[in-house]
Amino acid sequence: MKRCKNETIISIVICAVTAFCFLLLCSRSSFLYCFNNWDDANSYFSMGKLMMNGGVIYRDLFDQKGPLLYFLYGIGYLLSNTTFHGVFLLEVLALSVVLTAAYRFGRLYAGMFTSLFAVVLLALGITVSKSFYWGGSAEEFCLPFMAVGLYISAKYFKEEYPKNMSVKTVFLCGIMAGCIMTVKYTGLGFYFAFMGMIALMNLNRKNWKGSIRNCFIFLAGMVTPAVPWLFYFGIHGALDDWYQCYVYCNVFLYSDFYVEKVSLGEKLYNLAKILYWLIWDNAVYFLPMIAGFVYLLFSRKYRWYEKINLYALFGFLFLGIYVGGTTLFYYSLPLTVLSVPGFLCIAQGIVFLVKKILKRNLLCQKKVRFGALAAVLLFSLCTARMLSMNTEYQKQDKENLFLYEFTEIVKEEENPTLLNIGCLDAGLYTMADIMPTCRYFQSNAVHGFDEVALEQTRYIKEGQTSFVLARNTYPEEIWEKYELVCERDYQILGADLTYYLFRRK
Repeated sequence: MKRCKNETIISIVICAVTAFCFLLLCSRSSFLYCFNNWDDANSYFSMGKLMMNGGVIYRDLFDQKGPLLYFLYGIGYLLSNTTFHGVFLLEVLALSVVLTAAYRFGRLYAGMFTSLFAVVLLALGITVSKSFYWGGSAEEFCLPFMAVGLYISAKYFKEEYPKNMSVKTVFLCGIMAGCIMTVKYTGLGFYFAFMGMIALMNLNRKNWKGSIRNCFIFLAGMVTPAVPWLFYFGIHGALDDWYQCYVYCNVFLYSDFYVEKVSLGEKLYNLAKILYWLIWDNAVYFLPMIAGFVYLLFSRKYRWYEKINLYALFGFLFLGIYVGGTTLFYYSLPLTVLSVPGFLCIAQGIVFLVKKILKRNLLCQKKVRFGALAAVLLFSLCTARMLSMNTEYQKQDKENLFLYEFTEIVKEEENPTLLNIGCLDAGLYTMADIMPTCRYFQSNAVHGFDEVALEQTRYIKEGQTSFVLARNTYPEEIWEKYELVCERDYQILGADLTYYLFRRK
């Protein structure tokens, strides 16, 4: 019992340290970067800031991610008002949970050292991939709920089936699915497969009552995280705004699912093409994932329904993310949880080769094992330093980032207000600690929703804010009420951009 407890503590500490080290290097939210200049992350930060200052998201500010994500960013804002250091700590917590769940998965099929080895490789695969992007994505905060679900699902089919899954476990999984639903619902395909497999295997045993019971308990758990938000929006008369921003815009405008009239064959072809490019773009975790799935076919450690379970989790998660037709780099990040069996397979292979080369089982000695693990961690961090798309940005100092100059100008005015046009939140709201006062405080990329541009033009004509930040273009009407006070060129991912700062006359 004591040994088991010690292992749990050691594994949690190692997973937390691993998460901290990799995110410190690879997330632009960390202390090693002058600022996280990702417009999506800054948009979430502004929405979270509004929540923590008594405003109502969706009603007072327009954006289309889930309320739980903004709440998490609100906590990050409370921890650090003008930097992403608070968000970074939340990222560390989220990745620590992912790695701990991955470790627990590994212990179902391998030893402690091998599982910890796999965890380090997984952390490397996640953080240096293109799908990790700049750090702080909605997908990143969905990962813990999927990783824990993966472990629970694998443990059930490995150790508990054909017994019924306990009521508490089913309800907990429903809550985690509900949390995903209130962050970014495209990840719900994972839990569709999760419950589908449990129901299917219950029906295989002709356990109709168990299947029906599990479905209702799961749905009850899934609704639970939404209840506080129903009260929140209901009390503030913003239920319609919640629906318009989060449901209507995402399903009917942002996604191509209801826009394009394509045949089933075309849809399948497009999905296959997306998968092909995902493999090439994120080979760092897709190749281990493929290796793991191939290994599953022939492995005797996994029974047939354990294998089908893992294939189904990947398939429906992929489908849930990409069936809408839109693709961006970070969309595929949730798929990294299905690379856990692959990294575990690689770790087992490497440990086996090391034992053969040494010809003595030195890895049985604790000092040798933890020394080897430390070496693997250090080597992986060096690899992350070279492969991450973000580490080059560590060289950028404050003097070369236009936001610092704009912030100094904005702070010259008492109680400044700001409008951000031509792009999502560029970060000036965050760095200058400005509370957005216009509902359409940024230019959202929502197809067919013209109200954003129309309202922003009205704000400018009426001179509603003391400053306007524009990217590349601006309406001619701006000269009526504003004057240009600063113009700076900036390059992001090879794109040459120009930012303009206007001040009200």
